[in-house]
Amino acid sequence: MKLALFRNRSDNRIWLIDELRGLAILLMVLDHAFFDIVFIFGVDIPLFTSPFISTVRLSFELLFVVISGASCYFSRSNLRRGILCFLLGLPVTLVTYIFFKDQLVLFGILQCLGVCMIIFALLRKLLTKMNRFVGFFLFAFLALITYNSYYFEIGIPGVLTFDVPSHLASVWLIPVGFPPLDYFPVDYFPLLPWLFVFLAGSFFGAFLGERRAPAFFYKRHSKFLSLVGQNTLFIYILHQPVVFVVLYIVFYFIR
Repeated sequence: MKLALFRNRSDNRIWLIDELRGLAILLMVLDHAFFDIVFIFGVDIPLFTSPFISTVRLSFELLFVVISGASCYFSRSNLRRGILCFLLGLPVTLVTYIFFKDQLVLFGILQCLGVCMIIFALLRKLLTKMNRFVGFFLFAFLALITYNSYYFEIGIPGVLTFDVPSHLASVWLIPVGFPPLDYFPVDYFPLLPWLFVFLAGSFFGAFLGERRAPAFFYKRHSKFLSLVGQNTLFIYILHQPVVFVVLYIVFYFIR
């Protein structure tokens, strides 16, 4: 299965990837805005902490990571992109260390995606030898059984699970998914299960790259979402300070 590149030609671009990535990042920005409203500016919104919103949040986080994995399939510079993405996550760690130590981000979405890109780049030749359907379902299954690693539990949730010894909890294992028991950051994407979600997405990208998906995957449906989707890294880096400043001004005049 040879790799195909479609990023440089608009007639061959898989527009739905851009649009879904754009939708996911907009939902993420909205979620972070409401987090600031509730936990920083003290507005009581019970729905925000409800199981329903947690499910919705997980859905667009899954979508974002899967699409990031799919996009990685079409890039030849994943090692460079991964290093850059990881480094861009370090200012988030610094800012939270200075201003929000109780929400210290040590391995957020940028660090996670950066490491995933690097791992994909190193394993690319091996991964591309796998059947795309076998690869997708294998890594989707691994993501499922490691979904609750944060709670020191491995297995199929609600069906068959095994406890992971809690003495593995360590600050050094935060990137893996076994953090200290008192570590509850707002932005935490450990490699278990998100690396497997990312790799499953890369096989989804391989399927799309063969041009065998339904035609609507390859048509542009929203110029706005596709534009947002092509600039997600820029938006993610800038959205939190911009949202915070805007909310600060709004609540300053309200109060």
